[in-house]
Amino acid sequence: MLDNLQRITILNEIIPFIQQLAGNTIVIKYGGSAMKNQYLKMKVLEDILFLSYIGLKPVLVHGGGPMINSWLKRVNIEPRFENGVRITNKETMELVEMVLVGKVNKELVALLNQNDAKAIGLCGKDTNLIIGSKRFHAEDNYVGSVKKVNKKIITLLLDEGYIPVISSIAVDEKGQSYNINADTVASALAEELSAQKLILLTDTPGIMYDLNNPETLYRSLNIIEAQNLKKEKIVSGGMIPKIDCCIKALKGSVNSAHIIDGRIEHSLLLEILTSARIGSMLIP
Repeated sequence: MLDNLQRITILNEIIPFIQQLAGNTIVIKYGGSAMKNQYLKMKVLEDILFLSYIGLKPVLVHGGGPMINSWLKRVNIEPRFENGVRITNKETMELVEMVLVGKVNKELVALLNQNDAKAIGLCGKDTNLIIGSKRFHAEDNYVGSVKKVNKKIITLLLDEGYIPVISSIAVDEKGQSYNINADTVASALAEELSAQKLILLTDTPGIMYDLNNPETLYRSLNIIEAQNLKKEKIVSGGMIPKIDCCIKALKGSVNSAHIIDGRIEHSLLLEILTSARIGSMLIP
């Protein structure tokens, strides 16, 4: 239990962060272990609710890869990936949309609203929120890229105190659905909304010089330093598209981008409201 002095010390530390961030938009990409583990899921949602209560404007963007894989196997479709990207044919696309929009999204909205939040679920089809285009030339592959974001509906919701919960499904001008990486969607939304922060919840401590040594975590780096880490192949694999999403957002209008470990309880609050932080922060 904390004594009174410890409580005062904690309050003194977080109050300046609250004053600085109140009224600002923060886009959070949610996935990985924090989505699969029910206990961690509740802690992430608690953090989002707390941020909303203290005057921030959180926007939650989610994926749902493990759930998609589970449902694909139920209908005897083997999940296929190429260079870390899900191969999404027409049959897979239909199931991806059902799982992300109909199940994962609504579950998150319901959990938030059980705690007296004003959460509302959306996907790219709602008010043409996310206009997408085909990412690859293959005819039967509905992996997409973000072409345009309609921020008007999100801005209206945020101004009325709602928490938008957005699944990473886009639509083109002809009504065709596309499956888009949730990091990419979060980055595009953060840029369009001129968010104060973009936060990617991952299954690693952040950007590290040595993947096997958390002590080598880069706590703060700028765009040039991040690009050099890519050139020197210090970062590779799945971390590259995350860094690229962060850099794109920073080159737009986002003040800082954070890659943090969603497996740590209350990781969002530790990263946003403490000077020590826990992850990697990228700045312009």
